[in-house]
Amino acid sequence: MSTAIPTRHSVRSSKWFLPLFCLALGVVVLVASWLGGSLSAGVYGLVVLAVFGLALLLLTGRSETLRGLTIGRDERFAQIDLRATAVAGLVLIITVIVAWLVEIARGHSGNPYGWLGAIGGVAYILAVAFFRWRG
Repeated sequence: MSTAIPTRHSVRSSKWFLPLFCLALGVVVLVASWLGGSLSAGVYGLVVLAVFGLALLLLTGRSETLRGLTIGRDERFAQIDLRATAVAGLVLIITVIVAWLVEIARGHSGNPYGWLGAIGGVAYILAVAFFRWRG
């Protein structure tokens, strides 16, 4: 009788998840571009995302970084991912604020950057409240 603790296997831990997600996203880009009257841009988006997904599939076994981003999650990579997400979020928030300031300096309303900044601020406040409540 085995005493090993069963591991949780999620769909996301499959080496096929990200490549298939890229392909599905490419199809969404194709359909959205086609509906918008720019089929060539949609085909280009599909090709770029399919090639990216294929590259992920082929290179995941060779790169620790790609394995960590795709299938090889451990505590170390979870912390790296958390910090990288925080940096990316900070860069995005700063970019939205600067774009909003540029728009209002030009005499425009500042939208959609104002709305994006407001959504980001509300999401941040709700996240702080949730994690404070959760412990």
